Amino acid sequence: MLRTTVLLLLRALAVLLLVTFITFCITYSDGIGIARTVLGLNASDEQVAAKVTELGLDQPLIVQYLDWLSGLVRGDLGASFLTGQQVTAALSTRVPVTLSLIILTMILTTIISVVLGVTSALYGGWLDRLLQFISVLGAAVPGYILAIGLIFAFAIAIPLYPATGYIPITDGPQGWLWSLTLPVTALLIGAIANAAAQFRGSVLDALSQDYVRTLRSRGIPESKLLFRHVLRNAGGPGLVVLSLTTLGLFGGALFIEAIFALPGVGQLSVSAALAGDVPMVMGTVIVVTILVLVVNLLADILGSLLNPKARIR
Repeated sequence: MLRTTVLLLLRALAVLLLVTFITFCITYSDGIGIARTVLGLNASDEQVAAKVTELGLDQPLIVQYLDWLSGLVRGDLGASFLTGQQVTAALSTRVPVTLSLIILTMILTTIISVVLGVTSALYGGWLDRLLQFISVLGAAVPGYILAIGLIFAFAIAIPLYPATGYIPITDGPQGWLWSLTLPVTALLIGAIANAAAQFRGSVLDALSQDYVRTLRSRGIPESKLLFRHVLRNAGGPGLVVLSLTTLGLFGGALFIEAIFALPGVGQLSVSAALAGDVPMVMGTVIVVTILVLVVNLLADILGSLLNPKARIR
């Protein structure tokens, strides 16, 4: 297991270097264009050339990337070309918002999906029909449409929750939960639609296996059979879907943060890209990439624990 973990870490590091290098080459390829964006369209060619030299954009891309990479190792992602704000300082206030949104959504998704999927597989009936309805709803209605509907229903028509804004958890857990209720709900329906259906299918598949019938014939209690054997074998496919769902939440969070005016990484990345602030864009890319790699790494490690055959030899 230690060998598998080390190899997974090395693979994640290689992906991180590849993604950051490609993104850096794309965003920093036009030094003159970046300098003109910083100075404005009315800047003279001499001013643009001076700014290119000042920002170090006249250096070869590989030299610029290695310099940026050394700063990343030191925890220094540079400063915004437009505002002069340190990228790490901007991200330090944005990352907790996005993480709060995604982690809270995934905790609820995991609990509800497992309970709903397993119960639906075991008993069927109205629970199975409810799961099918949620799956159709989550697949047919985009998250931003649900978000707008939730705002009209529970922030305007019935003013139970705030329509926009974010309250840090340090200001009070209740206010924090109140400000995230509608955004999390908007993401939650689509996430549950995918994960719960997968858990249902995996449990049904596991229950149809010969070993389950053999264990039942030996008088193994249903609860022990379910938790020790069925869920262990059904957990692998469900875990894969949960990891993919988490990755999809990063894209969905971009729209949700914009709709609910949440000051997260998604909102920062959009504003930085529109303004042409390449250091800030690189900062958001590295944060999202690391979060995605961490999710994949945890999913691979948990999958190896559940299924030893999946370990890297």
